[in-house]
Amino acid sequence: MQHIPLLIVGGGIGGMAAGLALARAGFDAHIVEQAPEFAEIGAGIQLAPNALRVLEDLGVAAEVHDLAVRPRNLVFMHADTGRHLTTVDFGEPFLARYGRPYSVMHRGDLLDILLRACREYPRVTLENNRRVVDIQDFGTAAEVRFADGDTYRTDALVGADGLWSRARGLLSTDRPITDTYVAYRGALPMGETTVPVEPDDEIIWIGPNKHLVQYPIRRGELYNQVAVFRSTRYTPELEPTDDWGGPTELDAAFAGSCEQVRTSITMFNRDRRWVMYDREPLADWTRGRVTLLGDAAHPMVQYLAQGACQALEDAECLARHLAKHAGDIDEAFAGYQAERIPRTALVQHVARGWGQVWHDDGEVVPALRDRVFGRRATDDYTDLDWLYQPVTS
Repeated sequence: MQHIPLLIVGGGIGGMAAGLALARAGFDAHIVEQAPEFAEIGAGIQLAPNALRVLEDLGVAAEVHDLAVRPRNLVFMHADTGRHLTTVDFGEPFLARYGRPYSVMHRGDLLDILLRACREYPRVTLENNRRVVDIQDFGTAAEVRFADGDTYRTDALVGADGLWSRARGLLSTDRPITDTYVAYRGALPMGETTVPVEPDDEIIWIGPNKHLVQYPIRRGELYNQVAVFRSTRYTPELEPTDDWGGPTELDAAFAGSCEQVRTSITMFNRDRRWVMYDREPLADWTRGRVTLLGDAAHPMVQYLAQGACQALEDAECLARHLAKHAGDIDEAFAGYQAERIPRTALVQHVARGWGQVWHDDGEVVPALRDRVFGRRATDDYTDLDWLYQPVTS
């Protein structure tokens, strides 16, 4: 049995950011990842000003800006009629208000940046092929057992092991929840797009039970797309299987959309679908020497594009509290979750509601939504302040 002072289970964006933040705060961080290599599945990621503040604090903002795209606008369109609904100006008024731009990039690029930064710190230890099969909390220590039989004993364990977190199982028996929405996503070289593209805009096409998000990534070299729709085949019995939300349903869901959306749906790989899951917020995500971070703590549906952003905020907050309490694990974990739980729970709830507003198929909500959207000024950021302004601690 090997002793590890601080162990992070999960080497995704949240776990890697936590390791880097802890090292920069003067703590040793040991990250274990079950995959053969540190890599992100998927394509695009959106980084709002709240996330970019953290990345600046981590010392990687210059690399992020080198690879990211800063959209000029966020444009909402109606998926079926093709009608313009509203535009959010991401230009100078946005920058003046929040002090940071809105950026989009490839998820793999962000993880690579964090990985390189971690490797520059002797305080960060990185291990792959470490599949966790058991976690035990003993109050003053925790133990992690791996598939190969090795065991680590640690003074502090951070569960950054994602939606299906094993660490979360110490605190809750809850299961991920799906509202039966499924996503297909991918990126293709900009020159291979067959629809008109606004290279400086992020476009969200919303409609009944569906939406499509489009934006450029990797310096504008790739065009990222995410198509989301509600499955009509879903049943609780089918939920654990892949027998619902397939490509046939994808085509059917967007069959009534405008031509540009219908054409866009044909332009990415259909071999894999992502089920949209979240969980109910936890009132307590710490037990003894185990705490949670990122999707393990607060998985959320993607309609606010805040999953990774909130994980980055978690990483900064955890390191700050460990420094504030001079490495006292109990005090630091308590302060960390007291600060983070109210904010992340609010983001989880608002993300759900925002998705309902996008996807409503009735007569009243879409009419009110489109009327409100149509009346707002492009530089009206009132409804974004709670999310993008600096968090006071």
